[in-house]
Order: sequence, then C-alpha cells, then structure tokens
Amino acid sequence: MKHEVKLANGVTVPALGQGTWYLGESRLTRKREIEGIRKGVEAGMTLIDTAEMYGSGAAEDMLGEAISTLDRNELYLVSKVLPNNAGGSRMRQALKGSLSRMGVDYLDLYLYHWRGSYPLYETVSRLEELKAEGLIKAWGVSNFDIDDMEELWRIPEGRNCLVNQVLYHTGSRGIEFSLLPWMVEHDVALMSYCPLAQAGSLRRGLFQNKTLQELAAKHGVTVPEIMLAWNIRNGHTIAIPRSSKPEHTLSNANADSIELTAEELAMIDMAYPKPTRKEYLDMQ
Repeated sequence: MKHEVKLANGVTVPALGQGTWYLGESRLTRKREIEGIRKGVEAGMTLIDTAEMYGSGAAEDMLGEAISTLDRNELYLVSKVLPNNAGGSRMRQALKGSLSRMGVDYLDLYLYHWRGSYPLYETVSRLEELKAEGLIKAWGVSNFDIDDMEELWRIPEGRNCLVNQVLYHTGSRGIEFSLLPWMVEHDVALMSYCPLAQAGSLRRGLFQNKTLQELAAKHGVTVPEIMLAWNIRNGHTIAIPRSSKPEHTLSNANADSIELTAEELAMIDMAYPKPTRKEYLDMQ
C-alpha cells in the first residue's frame, strides 16, 4: 500500500487495515466475512485488528479460519485484552486463548482495551513480560485520554507503548485538541476505530454531507473512501474499517489510491471543523 505508518519501534505497517468488530457472530455471514478478510489482505490491508471481547472470542475464531490459508509472516495481527484480564496471571491466560482461537504463535501488537482496576504499572509489567517471552512483538493501549497517556509515560516501561486506538473520523475530531498533538510529539501512532462512523450512524447525515459527496464525485469514488483517505492523510494514523462484505472491503482498500489536496482538506475542515476549546471541554 502507498500509505504507511512507521511505528516507534521501526516497524512499518499499512495505514489501512481491517477491523473485526461484530464479525464472526453469525454462521450465515461467516463465509462472506472470511472472504472479505482474505480479499482485504490481497489488496494490501495486511494489518488486522480484533479483540477477545468481540463476540466473546467469535471474531478471533473467524479470523483464525480466514488467515489459516495465508502466510503468517505477511500479516500484522492485533488483538486486545479486557481490563479484568490485564493483571496477575490472567493476561497470559487471556493471550493464550486469543492465540489459540486465531491459530498463531504470537501477536504483532497487543492492546490494553480500556482502563480497569489493575494498577497501570502492573499491566505494563505484564505486557513487557509477554513481549520478553516472544508471545507478543509489541504492545499499545486503547481508549486512553491524555491524562491516561501522561500517567503511562511516567512509568519507565510505559514509554514502549506504540499505539493508542481511539475513536476518530471526519465527524468526531475531539482528539485533535490535545490528545493527538501529544501522541504525535511522543511518537505514539493513532489507530482509529470506527473511521467510517459505523456507516455514518455515529454522526447523523455524515454520508449525506454535500462536501463529502462533492469530493467523492470529483474523485470518482464513494463517500466512505473519501472519509478513509482523510483519516490516513498524515502518515501518523492507521484506520481499521470493518466490513462484512468483500466488495466493501475492496472499496475501503481503494482509499489508499486517493490523495486529497490542501484545498480539499480545507473544505472538509469547513464542513467538520476541529473543536474549539469550549467545545472540547464540553465533550469531557
């Protein structure tokens, strides 16, 4: 893929990956979902994100079947540990379960899904242990705000965090006020979930926005493709759109070929501006 993100450990990953939230939960759609994952990999979307929470392991199980015919070395696999499994011996057990369902020996990236009751230093220590054992290559976090990240950075090994996975799309830009600049400064990559706002449902009328429609028509693509092209525009963001249909997966992959001009990005800023300080504080 043309758009890539270089992580702080020197590993380069595609800026467009695949999400698996809600996948694997129905036998009726499983074959189609597996085909979609494989088509996405063929198109260069070799980074695939999942979590033990998704369908209580069903997404990992589906993904395991999908990648069983693929070259593991060509994939960058990401999963997430639940807060109640993020300390003591529970994290190793949770990871072993994820690895078993996916049929692999290691994960490329393991994320702490969101803050729980375990002390952050303990969770970091367990993640570092798993990395030392070779069960994971690297680790990151998810749903951390700026206070969480600053606390993490006060833990010496916490600075090994490569990624923070948070909500980010054209209609939800709150992280641009303080969290995203902090992440850029500290070389923590952004992994954006719901980059298509769940087919626009997270922001009423998003797919019907005239500016996005105008840009889509100009480039001969769809509004979701414009949204993804916007999301990965800066070399710091990894977008993980989820699709249950192969044709939609290939459409998502096509966003990699779109280059938005400064003028076009300014048009999107006019339609969906960055938050002011007051708006940001109101979000808290």
